[in-house]
Amino acid sequence: MGIASYTAAPTAALALGLFLTPPVSIAIDAIISTAASLVSPAIGNLGFISPAMGQPDALTKKQSDALNAYNNAVSDFEMVLGQRRAQINSKQPLPNLPGQALYLARINMMSAYKDLTDVLPSKIGRPNKFGIPPAYFDADKEPLLDEYRALFDLMEAPPANAQKSDSPFKDVVDLAIAIARARGLDAANAEAAGRISLGLFFAETNGNQNVGNARSNKYKGSFQTGPSEDQNGRRKWAAIKSAVAAFDRVLSHRDDKEEARVGNLDHRFNHWIAVRDALMSAHANVFPQVPAIVKTLPSPIDQMKLFELIQIIPTPTRSALKSGNLVNYRISDPKIMGYLRNNSIFAFGQADRARTSATFREILDAMWLFNAKFERALSKFDEIKAR
Repeated sequence: MGIASYTAAPTAALALGLFLTPPVSIAIDAIISTAASLVSPAIGNLGFISPAMGQPDALTKKQSDALNAYNNAVSDFEMVLGQRRAQINSKQPLPNLPGQALYLARINMMSAYKDLTDVLPSKIGRPNKFGIPPAYFDADKEPLLDEYRALFDLMEAPPANAQKSDSPFKDVVDLAIAIARARGLDAANAEAAGRISLGLFFAETNGNQNVGNARSNKYKGSFQTGPSEDQNGRRKWAAIKSAVAAFDRVLSHRDDKEEARVGNLDHRFNHWIAVRDALMSAHANVFPQVPAIVKTLPSPIDQMKLFELIQIIPTPTRSALKSGNLVNYRISDPKIMGYLRNNSIFAFGQADRARTSATFREILDAMWLFNAKFERALSKFDEIKAR
């Protein structure tokens, strides 16, 4: 799931996938001058350099170079945002993988800011609304990330024939609990599996059902699965469906209805079936370990992070779980470190990208970009339980 688990990136930037798209057509130059009038009001009046980033006195060459690199990265990010907004507003055809250039420009901006604050700590500013550590992000640039998210929402909108659910969050929890019970968990631990799975839904799609993917042509739907994962999950569900029906006939009946409804549609665009098959493909086999995981990682957000790592680096994560020393299990394979960087982990700034190894405790701590999504998932889970 996601997009970087199975493909190495040619550039050290971070992720939920990272592949540099071909340059935007030269024809786009003709509309750059109009981008200011077309761009979202959220960024329309922004300058490239915040007042806090003004040239200080007596900078060393290293500090001056870092400041210039950051200002250039901000300028590049704003330009790419403006180009994509102009294309969308004028209904121009978008390039293949239209989110890649946006994604890379955002990563470069945050990386350049971290490099700047590493050599000039006085540039670390106030906290930001995204919960990003201030050493990695200038809060004055919040509108740029707002526009970034808005553009992705447009580019990843579900197809017209997608089959949505009126209870998408509850579906995730109900399916995860049922699968966990079928795998032998008691009620309390099955509930933990439901909570963790809701976190995965937010991590993969920001809590939006049936979405496309602006950075991949392979991964689609509510849990961002590829075709092989979807098919694998269907086979595994068929093997346990009778066990689920034995203790939850209501859920089994809902499943029958969704199977009849989906027909010949890509199953990943029926929310219920996409969630079901994704959980069966990647996580059902790990659910029996939930009691041990909860004991080792008491924080619900850490638990969600670990299950997200099953999607990003599945084999090393399963090895770490089997090791008996999860938090101290060390990753040092360059390819695996690359997958982590492609998914927003150790990806910002030269110091992060220079790391050659990390323990699972260090990896979990470095997944701070996921925190806000997992906190939203916890809040939504509490709402579901309160009903």
